[in-house]
Amino acid sequence: MTKLPIVKIGTPVLRQRCRALPLAVLKDARFIRFLNGMVVTMHEAHGVGLAANQVGRPVRAMVLECRSNRRYPEAEDFPLEIFINLRILRYSRAKVTDWEGCLSIPGYRGKVARSKAVTFEAWTLDGLRIRKTVSGFHARVIQHEADHLNGFFYMDRMKNLKSWRCIGE
Repeated sequence: MTKLPIVKIGTPVLRQRCRALPLAVLKDARFIRFLNGMVVTMHEAHGVGLAANQVGRPVRAMVLECRSNRRYPEAEDFPLEIFINLRILRYSRAKVTDWEGCLSIPGYRGKVARSKAVTFEAWTLDGLRIRKTVSGFHARVIQHEADHLNGFFYMDRMKNLKSWRCIGE
């Protein structure tokens, strides 16, 4: 699989609301190759999630996985997941504030309050419509990538920009 170029903050596609995909795309070999390229790109960048617009395509697709990630050494693992047309249905009232970074803003982190748990629905590559509730770091990554699909960055959610810092990734 081919690594895709990650677009950086300031690129207009990152501020667009991404369009929903027709389910027929799940049978398209080119689209499957694109998704596999997203996975390769995420892995090579040591990311835990990647939205399609971060590689220049304004469509509602994301990949995520956390397995002993060096950028987030304290985070609990979760398996590789690919979601199409994800929509968050419910956010928990309980919030957790923690550090976030972004592959489109390399070298920076900031503290962001996110819901401790979220319930979402999405389509899988198998064409299954799922509804799932996740919590902890997994929920943080879902919210972060869903924000990308809606044209937002984690800094847009920061209550206090004083925590935003360069860590030199």
